[in-house]
Amino acid sequence: MKENGKLQVSHLKKFFQVGKGETLKAVNDVSFEVYHGETFGLVGESGCGKSTIGRTIMGLYNQTGGEVVFNGKNVHELSERDKFDFHRSMQMIFQDPYASLNPRSTVKEIISEPMEIHGLYPNKQERLDRVYQLLEEVGLSRDHANRYPHEFSGGQRQRIGIARALALDPEFIIADEPISALDVSVQAQVVNLLRKLQKEKGLTYLFIAHDLSMVKHISDRIGVMYLGNMVELTNGKDLYKKPLHPYTQALLSAIPIPDPDVEDKRERTILEGELPSPINPPSGCVFRTRCPFAMEACAAIEPKWQEVEDGHYVACHLYNKEIQDNPPIKETVY
Repeated sequence: MKENGKLQVSHLKKFFQVGKGETLKAVNDVSFEVYHGETFGLVGESGCGKSTIGRTIMGLYNQTGGEVVFNGKNVHELSERDKFDFHRSMQMIFQDPYASLNPRSTVKEIISEPMEIHGLYPNKQERLDRVYQLLEEVGLSRDHANRYPHEFSGGQRQRIGIARALALDPEFIIADEPISALDVSVQAQVVNLLRKLQKEKGLTYLFIAHDLSMVKHISDRIGVMYLGNMVELTNGKDLYKKPLHPYTQALLSAIPIPDPDVEDKRERTILEGELPSPINPPSGCVFRTRCPFAMEACAAIEPKWQEVEDGHYVACHLYNKEIQDNPPIKETVY
């Protein structure tokens, strides 16, 4: 793998102070890497901290602990000059195509603004030609340049957001749930567009989503999050073929199968209980209160992050031989 475009997230923590001295642990000790030219999928249900990770990587949030290193430089220790270069190399596609575009600006102004800020294409005609080129690359027409966001559908607005992210010719793009606000028929079109652009431009993606079925079609490797913690990480093929963590198994079993005969006969993992609060997470394993395989050790000991198979990581006591051979003797109150 090439080092250029590589992102290293090491023991990242992002806490928020809420209420009367309470701490919300949105991201709690998460580590992963994204290599040049790949798509790393980050999945989990709403509130698990995946979008917070994306915003912290971009520098929109300051980290509470840990490091984010991009191209060998710590993102949160950059000088103002280096921050300028960093934001040219890394761009973000936001979740809501309705809220992320300025309703008072034309499409031409929205896409060209990053170029003006970074001093690219100082000639107005060159900048306009670049806008036309970007619109055509994302499947729109140059005739759309003088229109306003409210004149477009949700899928078209997201294409405009993608064009804006490409305006500075970045090498890395964080796509923060870019398809969740779109119709199902449009989601596949946007995913196919992102794959096409990646192939043409050699882009690297961090693709954040809660829909594992869609992440499967675009991601090389996938990390699964639960309540601010990474619980499993491996390549897309192995995750779908042999999920190890009970939470991953539950997520995959929730994906409907188009064959009604198969759908009726298969066994599904149904999670019981409510998602715990990140302000007061369970002791030990944060998933234990909803896990069908929870044991005494799960409440007493936090599971360690370990490589169970080649490139397949999981945080679960079911795969910890030390716990299985030597369970804790002391009784734990749930």
